[in-house]
Amino acid sequence: MALHKGRPHPSRDGDRERRRLSVNPFHAVANPLGGMTEAPPTHRLPHSPLPPETAYRLVHDELMLDGNARLNLATFVTTWMEPQAGVLMSECRDKNMIDKDEYPRTAELERRCVAMLADLWHAPDPEAAVGCSTTGSSEACMLAGMALKRRWAQRNADRYPAKDVRPNLVMGVNVQVCWDKFCNFWEVEARQVPMEGDRFHLDPQAAAELCDENTIGVVGILGSTFDGSYEPIADLCAALDALQERTGLDIPVHVDGASGGMVAPFLDEELVWDFRLPRVASINTSGHKYGLVYPGVGWALWRDAEALPEELVFRVNYLGGDMPTFALNFSRPGAQYYTFLRLGREGYRAVQQTARDIAGSLAGRVAALGDFRLLTRGDQLPVFAFTTADDVTAYDVFDVSRRLREGGWLVPAYTFPPHREDLSVLRVVCRNGFSADMADLLLADLERLLPELRRQPHPLIRDKGAATGFHH
Repeated sequence: MALHKGRPHPSRDGDRERRRLSVNPFHAVANPLGGMTEAPPTHRLPHSPLPPETAYRLVHDELMLDGNARLNLATFVTTWMEPQAGVLMSECRDKNMIDKDEYPRTAELERRCVAMLADLWHAPDPEAAVGCSTTGSSEACMLAGMALKRRWAQRNADRYPAKDVRPNLVMGVNVQVCWDKFCNFWEVEARQVPMEGDRFHLDPQAAAELCDENTIGVVGILGSTFDGSYEPIADLCAALDALQERTGLDIPVHVDGASGGMVAPFLDEELVWDFRLPRVASINTSGHKYGLVYPGVGWALWRDAEALPEELVFRVNYLGGDMPTFALNFSRPGAQYYTFLRLGREGYRAVQQTARDIAGSLAGRVAALGDFRLLTRGDQLPVFAFTTADDVTAYDVFDVSRRLREGGWLVPAYTFPPHREDLSVLRVVCRNGFSADMADLLLADLERLLPELRRQPHPLIRDKGAATGFHH
């Protein structure tokens, strides 16, 4: 969540006339000549209450300036659900879901979803797998990282804590920012494998070489946010198996499947990335990404109780019995259960295949324009990244992003991390709700802009850091 600083409010005298004129007289209840005479202050509490209709209209009108979520091709988060799902979520908005004993049926739906995911991800014994819902993958990653650190600390209790012993976590430089936060918050050294050449994610052998006796685990990403590609989880596990044979170091793997964890099981069934690999200790996913649910719900699962240290689990009363809980916050798993029931395996397969087909088709048409070079084609996550062709010098990806935004499209442009800072790209995320017709409209807008962009004398945006609000 972003941090916001308060602004100093303007002087009352100098701002009074503007605040009077900012109120539509029709906002007054019943009588447009009565009621409010000026807008309420924006940075301190108003003195008096407002009628509910007036308060709603003031907030509603300001929020109209936000972008259209359906045209936001930067976000992985679900922006469309069926009306019935929205009704279910509204019916649950007054429930404090963390009170398991007060809302036992919600707790039961959460338990069923964990069991379904354990089966989907091939846990050796789905009944023995443990997990919980979270507010999203960021919280799920925090929980998984905590478990990795605590397991490592238990195994090294004879020498940790000590000033000269610091745990570390190995990952690619392409990880989502939540992993940097975890390492910062929980005092773990982040060891990152850099990008090299046309490899835009973790290299298994390079990751293994960064491991030592203080490594709590290695994170593999099933669906990099930079370009939509899967990291080779099976190869990573094989490299760590070889490391154990040479050195005796037994390093667990956590799979950050924020997006791919709900794509690969349906479209890439032969891909081995999950609990079928004995070294995979835990997996997370975002229900509110390709799990097809509105924010905010995520999931964290461990292959068995041994992978989640008992000392991290809290016990609450549940129908007179004992229910374990691990989450830092509470989520709303009912909408996820609705979607599981609504779609089933075949429904999920159809939805994800449609998204992948649209991504692949759109990527091919973008490449056919001749001005762009594809990095990925949307054949793993329904996501593709592209940059300008080598002979394009009049404009860059930041110009394209800026001009598309004029039409309402949010297509992020950003620079890659260390060792590939020379590469700036655009990325398109195709989600459920982004139809083939919308893809046609996006391509038509892009084609319309290209002649103007080609006539530019040079790229117009100098401050690349300020060119887009997207930084990952």
